[in-house]
Amino acid sequence: MNNVKKQFSIRDLENLSGIKAHTIRIWEKRYNLLSPERTDTNIRTYSLSSLQKLLNVTLLYNNGHKISKIAKISDKDIPYVVREIVAKHSHKSQAINTFKLAMINFDQTMFFNTYNALLSENSFREIFKETFVPLLNELGLLWQTNTISPAHEHFMSSLIKQKILINTEKLQHLEPTKKDKVFVAFLPENEIHDIGLLYINYEIILKGYKCIYLGPTIPMENLEDVLKYFDNIYFVSYFTVYPEKDKINKYIEDFTTLVSEYHNPNFWIIGRQTNFIEDDIKPKFCRTFTSIDSLVNNL
Repeated sequence: MNNVKKQFSIRDLENLSGIKAHTIRIWEKRYNLLSPERTDTNIRTYSLSSLQKLLNVTLLYNNGHKISKIAKISDKDIPYVVREIVAKHSHKSQAINTFKLAMINFDQTMFFNTYNALLSENSFREIFKETFVPLLNELGLLWQTNTISPAHEHFMSSLIKQKILINTEKLQHLEPTKKDKVFVAFLPENEIHDIGLLYINYEIILKGYKCIYLGPTIPMENLEDVLKYFDNIYFVSYFTVYPEKDKINKYIEDFTTLVSEYHNPNFWIIGRQTNFIEDDIKPKFCRTFTSIDSLVNNL
């Protein structure tokens, strides 16, 4: 059950806002900015509304508002002041914090306003690489430290996926202009982390290639079907969690067997699990990449 986290430690607040715990305590004492509760052992805990307020305050503070002035704004008016700033000045430097604020608030409107403001100055590719990738990396760390809940992460991931799919759809009505490769994008069984693969699919189509997107958790035997249709297939996959490190070499061996009768097999793989592929197991037709950019540069 993905329960939304409702109580936060001062360390959680520091992780999410970037404001040091010592500074948060000073703001509490000097300006009555937050009103933490205390556990039986006298440890501060903060409500979701306190976290939301701090993220709003942080955004105002990072945009030149003095903390003494912010403290005089009523709690109900702070979100309106924040929205005005986001609408006018949603630059890259503050976009990640604004997206985090949208995530904590489950605020789709703030997400879309921030994205659209970025899009007025940047391409989708720039937004993905310079804002979404760092944001997703940070969310992964926040989730691992239990600072945010799975519900928050899923909310933000879903919105980012929407943007990838919308931008991909804009290209898909065009006929491929390059015929030397046909890409087949898939994730192995049990692998569900598909944002990276969705973006690679977008880049492949943008480069003018045909890409058959099969999606997450595909049994290996299902790949045989596409082998019957094309002579120049390049399978592309993203190994984030699966195959597990003690099974990945067997996976490569099984894949080699699967394509053994195919005269021109190609397999491009990205993701941290590729670190566990043994060199003497990896066939010549299999290439591993350390980043999306390195893969895209080889298209």
